[in-house]
Parts: sequence; C-alpha cells; structure tokens
Amino acid sequence: MPPAPRLPPRPTTPAAPRRRLGWPARIGLGLLALPLLAAASLAGAVWWSLPAAEGSLRLPGLAAPVAVSLDAQGIPRIAAGSERDAALALGWLHARDRMFQMELMRRGAAGRLAELVGEPALRTDRFTRTLGLARRAAADLATLPAETQDLLEAYAAGVNAWIAARGRFAAPEFLALGAPEPWRPEHSLLWGKVMGLWLSGNWRSELDRARLAPLLPPERMRDLWPEDASPGDPRVALDPAALGRLAAVLPRFPGLGTLPASASNAWAVAAGRSASGAPLLASDPHLGFQAPILWYLARIDLPDGRMLAGATSPGVPFLVIGRNASLAWGFTTTHSDTQDVFVERLAGPGSYETPEGPRPFAVIEETIAVRGAAPVTLRVRETRHGPVISDLEGMAAAEGSVLAVAMANLAPADTAAAGLHALNRAGSVAAARGAAALITSPSQNLMLADAAGHIGLLLTGRTPRRRAGDGTLPVPGWDGSHDWTGWVPFEALPHAEDPPGGMLANANNRVAPAGHPVFLGRDWFADWRFRRIAEVLAAQPKHDAAGFAALQRDTVSPFAQALTGPESLLRRLPPQPGAAGAAQALLLGWDGDVAAERPEPLIFNAWLRRLGRLALAEGGVPAGAWSANAGFLQRVLAPDGGGAAWCGGDCRALAARALAEAVAELQASDGPDPAGWRWGRRHVARFEHPLFRFLPVLGPLTRLEAATGGDEWTVRRGGPRGGEGPESWVDVHGAGLRLVVDLADPEAALAVIATGQSGHPLSPHWSDLLGRWRDGGMLRLGRQATGPTTRLELRLQ
Repeated sequence: MPPAPRLPPRPTTPAAPRRRLGWPARIGLGLLALPLLAAASLAGAVWWSLPAAEGSLRLPGLAAPVAVSLDAQGIPRIAAGSERDAALALGWLHARDRMFQMELMRRGAAGRLAELVGEPALRTDRFTRTLGLARRAAADLATLPAETQDLLEAYAAGVNAWIAARGRFAAPEFLALGAPEPWRPEHSLLWGKVMGLWLSGNWRSELDRARLAPLLPPERMRDLWPEDASPGDPRVALDPAALGRLAAVLPRFPGLGTLPASASNAWAVAAGRSASGAPLLASDPHLGFQAPILWYLARIDLPDGRMLAGATSPGVPFLVIGRNASLAWGFTTTHSDTQDVFVERLAGPGSYETPEGPRPFAVIEETIAVRGAAPVTLRVRETRHGPVISDLEGMAAAEGSVLAVAMANLAPADTAAAGLHALNRAGSVAAARGAAALITSPSQNLMLADAAGHIGLLLTGRTPRRRAGDGTLPVPGWDGSHDWTGWVPFEALPHAEDPPGGMLANANNRVAPAGHPVFLGRDWFADWRFRRIAEVLAAQPKHDAAGFAALQRDTVSPFAQALTGPESLLRRLPPQPGAAGAAQALLLGWDGDVAAERPEPLIFNAWLRRLGRLALAEGGVPAGAWSANAGFLQRVLAPDGGGAAWCGGDCRALAARALAEAVAELQASDGPDPAGWRWGRRHVARFEHPLFRFLPVLGPLTRLEAATGGDEWTVRRGGPRGGEGPESWVDVHGAGLRLVVDLADPEAALAVIATGQSGHPLSPHWSDLLGRWRDGGMLRLGRQATGPTTRLELRLQ
C-alpha cells in the first residue's frame, strides 16, 4: 500500500503574550482569600472539637478497663469494676460533653467570670468573692471522709484526662479562650456552694422588709408578708435609700451566673397505692433554663448488681436525682430560713463591737482579673457572723455600722458531698436517714422510696437555732442577743415516713405541721402546685409510672380556678366594653387549664401582672422593691374587699382597669381579637447558651425554643422572664429534668432532659431531646439501651 500523502504544515498563529498579575492585584486577591481561609480554618477547628463517637483510649488511673456504650441520644451506660473507676469514667464523659458548662460553673462560683467576659460580670464576681465560696470549698475538702475525697480525686483525674488530650479543643468555646485549667477535687464542691447560695435567699427578703418597713404601715406589711408580725429591733434603723442601692448591685436573675427563684415537685406512693405492687417516685426540679440544661443523664453498673441511673450534674461525681438497685430519690427546696442579716457597730476603722469587746475584721484582699480592662482589687471584710455585704455598695447600714450576713451554707465543715455519696450507696429509706443527716447544705426535702415498700420525706441541711427573733428582719450583731447558738439536730426536724394514706408530696409548700417545735421560717411558696398533686393522687386508688409522668405535665391551675370561679371578684365586675369584655367572657368560661393552645392563660397572667403593679404603686411600694405573689394577689382580689387599702378603696374598679390595660397591651402585640391569642405563642420555653446569647449571630443560631403550657402555679411549671413587652412572657424557669421510678422494675428509671446530652452546638445531641421533653416523652435508662449504640472502651494507661 502506498504511503499516505503528507499534508503541508498547518500555519500557526503567534501565541499571545501571557499577562502576569501585578503585585497590587496579587495582594488584593490574597487579602480576599484570607477571610475565606480563616473561616475554613475556624470551621475545621470547630469540627475538630466535636468528640469522637466511638473508639478506644487509655485513661490514667483506672484499675480495670471500663466499657461505655452511648445510645442513640448520647446517654452513656458505664460498666466499671469499681465505684472509683466509674467516677473516673464519669469525669471523662462530663468533660467530653460539657466541659465549658463545668468551666462556667467553677468560674462563677470562684468569682472569675470577668476573666472571660469582662466588666459585665464584675457584679457577680464581687458578690461571690465577698462570700468566699472558693475559699470555703477548699477548706471543706479536707474535712470529708477519705473515701469521698478519693472519689472526688478520681473524678478530677477523668476530667483532666480529657483536658490533657484535647487542650483548647476540649470544647468549641475554648478555641477562643485557650485550654481550660486542670480540674481539682474542690472544684466539684463548688457546685454545692452555688446551689446552697441560689436556693436559699431569705437574707434578701430581710433586706426587702427592712427597706419597706419605714415606708408602709404595719397592716400593709402584713399583706406583703402575711405571717410577719415582728416590728423589728428598734435599735436597728436602716436607711431605705441605702438598702435600695445595695439591692441594685446584688446579682439578680437573669444576669450572668444567677438562678431564678427556685421551685420543684416530688411525690411518692407506697406499694399499696401502686398498680405494680411496689412504690413509685416522681421528681422534677425547677431551675433556670439554659443550653445545655444543668442535667446529664447516665447509668452506671458495678459488680454484684449495684447500679445507678438518673440525673448527674457536670462537675459532680455523684448521681444527684435517680435510683440505685433498691432506692429512688428526688429533691425539692425546703425554703427554710437559714440566713440572717446582722447590723454590726464599728469600733474604729478596722474593728467592730462584740459582747467580748472590739474585734478586728478578718480582711481578705481579692484581685479580680477583667478581660479587656485593668484588674480590680476587692477588700473583703468578715465578722464573726459572716462577710460584710454592705461593702458591695460602699454603704453604711446606719451611722457607724455595716451589714454582715450569716449563712448556713457558708458554715465550715460542709459535708454535703459525703451525704450525697452515702445516698448513692443507701439501700433503703432507713439507710438514707444517715445520708440525709450529712447533707448540710442546702436545705432540701429529700423524697424517698425503696424496694421494700417504704416511702419517706426527710429534711436535709443545717437549720440554725436563734437566741432570739425569727430571722425576718436585720438584727443587732454587737450584743449577741440574736446570735445563732447551734444547729437543730437532724432527728428533731419534721420528717415523715410511711404515712397512713400511703402518699407523700412536696411542691415547696410548708413542711412543718402546725405546732411543730422546730422553727423553720415564715416565708413559704404558695401551695397551689401541692394542692393539684394531692388532688390527682387522691382521685385514684392505684397509680403507675405513665400516670406519674402525665401528672408532671399537668397544666390545670387551682389558683386560676379560685380567681375566676363562682365566688371570685372577677364575676362581680360589670361587663367590660369591647375587647376587654371579650377577654372577660373568656375568663369567666375558662376551666383553669393553662394549655399552650388557649387564649385564657395569656389574658389571666397579663391581667394579674398589671393588677399587681397597679396595687403596689397605689399602696406606696417603690417600683422594683417587691413583686406581687399569689398571696398578695388573692388579698387584692378578695371578694370581701379586704384588700381595699391597695386599691384606693375600690378593688373592683382597679381590677377592671387592670384588665382593660392588659388587654390593650396584648392587642398591640397579638392582634385585636382575644379569642385568637395563644399562650404558647408568647410562653415559649427558651434555652440559650450562657455566653453566646449575648452575641448577635451566635445567640440566635444556638437558641432552642418550644411552645409550652403551664405557668407559675401549675405542676408543669413555666416561669416567665418578667419585665415588659412580649418577651416578658418567655418561659425561662421550669423542669429541665423529669424522672419517674417504679421500683417494681429493678433495672430502669424513666427520665428526660430538656435539651440534649451535649454542650457542643454542632453535635446531634445538642437539642435532640427538646421535642421529646416538650411532648412528654420519657427515656428508659435500663442496662441495655434500645436502638443503635456506639461503644467507647476506656483502658488502663
């Protein structure tokens, strides 16, 4: 075959010269790329801070390998060979999922929040440094039993193993803040110090009384505090204006590092009132909402059938609320009066008067580091009664005097950690008595049920004995006339075990029966939640776990029923015109169910809020000096006109005015027709990151919300934020944990928390329990999880 013909070469066009970017363009592109690179690097770092879902790692300090299985919700089952190994593993898990929450707790208690957030936290830091929570926790550690100290040390070792391995990747917040400091055993005791502080606030009530006593006649003081008949010591004259300034510098919710007024529910029925033939127990503590929630669910299995299942709190190596193999427990706050304000007379520039003569103040110099500003030096003075709180405002209580506060939760040798440790080990109500006696702070009602069929309600915490007075007003400190003389013996407190009716309940109502020789205090929460719980329990001969869980979500308000019922003042008001009349008709036809999908709860709560403010202003109470509570509102709305002094002589007219103003305000935010309003549209449970909530982008991105029913007076408590405007109805306080135990099932507890197990906003467990919590679902904390699990193996170093 002849060769193919050769084609002539194809003509070519000369290549265009390549244009190179000049240096200004290159710099410009580089500058444009820098934000993208920074964003990508930040995203990678945040992703890297997510903990691994499974794997195997070596953990220093273990005596034997520990197996951890994580269920589909991230709830761990810990199988350990000893209590110490379990505590070490729990410390590692708490740090893995909630290290920043733990960091905020210890910094808040130690007065070191300003190091993170700057001057906005100075008020809280000054307060906690003045009280000396960190100093006292460190001193308490040495007084604890050796076995409790050993468990605290093991827990700290687990936390530190996570910190050492991850550094600033221990949680996403530390990417900006730097690696957390090592955890020390006394840091776990700070949790109890914080709870003791925020769950016992009687000293503030004393200051409120002292502020208002010179301004109001005695009969109005008795309306604000119905059982307050004490005129106070005439030698103690306090300046209301100075007390108002002191109140302004004290931390208050929802400020950083604070909690709202506390409340909780717990109840139990004996075997004879249980469908399963074994006791039942329910517990749902009410604290401020945050993301993540305070609680962390876990189950621990030890050799010989020992187990723990329920709610832990990151920072603490013990089960706080839950069960072991044969005992279940929960807590409510007693609200005993365990704090007193003393007026101390000065005896010179550096001393104060005592019955034995002048004594120098104990002085502690505190330096508070402040992010972005110069350090602040705080000079803390302490008396024989306690720290001087009037120094916070730089005030003198009266000429030549200062205010000091005595708090049972600040007393030395606090053994609450040993008590909780013993409670975790107790196998019966009888054995729990010894544990309860060790829980020195805070003052709590401990609800119990055991597998042998017993139930009990035991009071914990130190209750002071006073030489004189009832602790309702500040008292002289210079002469010893009102000094504390010791603590009420544990056995003398009003405990209850195996009552004839087979039922026990508490919802922060008064626990001491009439005529009981031990004085616990004069200020108690209204008992509306308790009444509803008792009503439901009494209505059925037998109960089961599902019924207990339903009662925890109950939104029927006996308080609303009383104020809108046949004998109420509301029914004596003349028909109102327009939208106010439509709202009035809705209230008159309402059954008192504070359901999210109903308009009446919004009308009712807005009406009472407006009425309370109008009545207090009419009665001469300065704005912000006191908030209307259920007892006061009942007094104002009494059909017999007993509250006329607060209404300008006519409470019907004031109630009508309050209704009209409340309806007008709601029309501006929720539309013209009251029938179209919905409680759940305004009453939204909100869970926010403690720091990110202050940032314009991260705050909304990390916020969790759920429309909820209930209010201050329902079993399903939903405490509004307060203040003015639509945001004032946001639900910020309630049951972040619900737990139910049927002791007929030896293997499990039913529980749910409001957010998720993880404190990492990008984790699937940041918010995966919110819907279940909102809708009333529960999780079974059995030995074996239902559904898919992942496994972690913690091995010996």
